[in-house]
Amino acid sequence: MINYCENLIIERAKTCAVSGHRIIDKNIDIDLLKETFKSLILDGYNTYLIGMAIGFDTLCFQILYGLKKEYDIKIIACIPCENQDSLFSYNQKKIYEDLINKADERVLLSKNYNKDVMKKRNMFLVKNSSCLVSYLRRNYGGTFQTVNFAKKENIKIISL
Repeated sequence: MINYCENLIIERAKTCAVSGHRIIDKNIDIDLLKETFKSLILDGYNTYLIGMAIGFDTLCFQILYGLKKEYDIKIIACIPCENQDSLFSYNQKKIYEDLINKADERVLLSKNYNKDVMKKRNMFLVKNSSCLVSYLRRNYGGTFQTVNFAKKENIKIISL
């Protein structure tokens, strides 16, 4: 079942969001990312907002889903619009569908695609969390905007 964001209650103080590029370096430190999430869990973060993009979002979802075997955490798929996966490859669509089905909750932020849906999704991530795990490698694009928005909102930012 998919909820609209207006129907979702999130305890911001215990919620962490992720934001990163769709293309990630092959030498990204997966162990560091996993340890970062474990540390956050031990600090009381029990809810994770994932924007459901290919790349860093997918990687974080997979790591967090693995950690669910050890820890009582919730993963919320923050879907910018219906048919978010319309331009994904066949394999990407399969992964996306699998992750959507594994999410504890699904939030649809906009019914239809428009030029602002990704920005709305990114603002939702920040407005509903007190921590952002980011993978930022360039000074433009959605992740750059999300990190800057998080700075303005004075939330904790962990940069990988």
